[in-house]
Amino acid sequence: MEDLFGLGEDDDGSDGPPSSSRASRRGPLAVRMRPRSLDEIVGQQHLLGPGSPLRQLAAGAAGGTSVTGPSSVILWGPPGTGKTTLAHVIARGQGRKFVELSAITAGVKDVRRVMDEALTARDLHRTTTVLFLDEIHRFTKAQQDALLPGVENRWVVLVAATTENPSFSVVSPLLSRSLLLTLKPLTDGDIRGLVERAVTDPRGLGGAVVLADDAAEHLVRLAGGDARRALTALEAAAAVALGEPGEGPGGDGAPTADDGAAAERGPVTVELRHTEKAVDAHAVRYDRAGDMHYDVISAFIKSIRGSDVDAALHYLARMVEAGEDPRFIARRLIISASEDIGMADPTALQTAVAAAQAVQLIGMPEGRIVLAEAVVHLATAPKSNAAYKGINAAIADVRAGRGTGIPPHLRDAHYAGAERLGHGKGYTYSHDAPHSVAPQQYPPDDLVGKDYYTPTANGAEREIAARVAKLRGIIRGT
Repeated sequence: MEDLFGLGEDDDGSDGPPSSSRASRRGPLAVRMRPRSLDEIVGQQHLLGPGSPLRQLAAGAAGGTSVTGPSSVILWGPPGTGKTTLAHVIARGQGRKFVELSAITAGVKDVRRVMDEALTARDLHRTTTVLFLDEIHRFTKAQQDALLPGVENRWVVLVAATTENPSFSVVSPLLSRSLLLTLKPLTDGDIRGLVERAVTDPRGLGGAVVLADDAAEHLVRLAGGDARRALTALEAAAAVALGEPGEGPGGDGAPTADDGAAAERGPVTVELRHTEKAVDAHAVRYDRAGDMHYDVISAFIKSIRGSDVDAALHYLARMVEAGEDPRFIARRLIISASEDIGMADPTALQTAVAAAQAVQLIGMPEGRIVLAEAVVHLATAPKSNAAYKGINAAIADVRAGRGTGIPPHLRDAHYAGAERLGHGKGYTYSHDAPHSVAPQQYPPDDLVGKDYYTPTANGAEREIAARVAKLRGIIRGT
């Protein structure tokens, strides 16, 4: 299948309606519903405001490359968020042609050939080449370097797409000559609107079906913010519904606007069971704004706390399959690492933070692997809530008014008049004492001898407990 919203065989690049050929009406739903202008694009409104770089690029389609606007953009975002779509929209109109290269198949010679042809097209035919590079993070340094002359001299309008952070995957010279635009994941509302439009739009299913609410919700969850995935699943579900006895058109798949038989019998309802059968995925009962959301995350954290790694992975899978925001899951793992594991395994927090950063960097679905690794680490780690209990006990004393004042020898002695007030007098610099631990009073007078941190005998805290006892003995002089 062509990439989502790519120019099809029937699309000559004009702003008019697509060809009425039978082939075009029988093309994949994702292709038939491709946007033909920036106004039809779902989501990414933060990049599509009046006067934005993308608006400038698209507006220049009728008259070549602007001498003031951008000539190279790098689109960074998750799959299915419109990177290819934007490239094709920019390429529409007179005076432009679209060329696509993929790092998987293209070499340096291919890049140089495109640049030479683009220069010829510009000079001889006054045609601007829009070069779309998919997965630019897979391009070698040599391939990326070969792009520089064409970008710098405006032989091409370069639109590069990547799902990985360009700061780590694109060479500095190309990055400095390009405008980096970050695409956001499509929201549930974006996907729902796209699906509903595809059901009624003559280019889509043309009203031959209606979509039940629970079926629509299932499709939205399955999409995971990926527009292409949503439309593909919708088309498959519609085909299942129309293919049932007494319902199907007897044709070759999902309907289009010219299916007269479908119009005569009325629309067929696509139900939840149709979507489940079409994509071979059971509908997960999960409401991100309701009780199930809180119940599953509660069971997830309690399974980690209880060291049941298998149950923890089960609840992680339920959240992932239901389309839960992976950043939410990662944040809860960070809290769990500090609250339930703490100093019993200090590396647990490092793993949780690294997982959160990795999920942000690579997105889903690969992010599930990172989350799973963090879950396994946390669930199998020794547990201690000593740090958690310690800060709660300290806060309770502060709220109760305990801990008044600060010992004079600990107060700031660097400003004028501090010495006259006795600030810093008698302070022992810790590094001047044996083992860099000096016996002196640190807490306020009414909290001397108060223990907030009580290490457990679990994991690394077993050694920490012995160390804390020795430190307290030296500091307190006991």
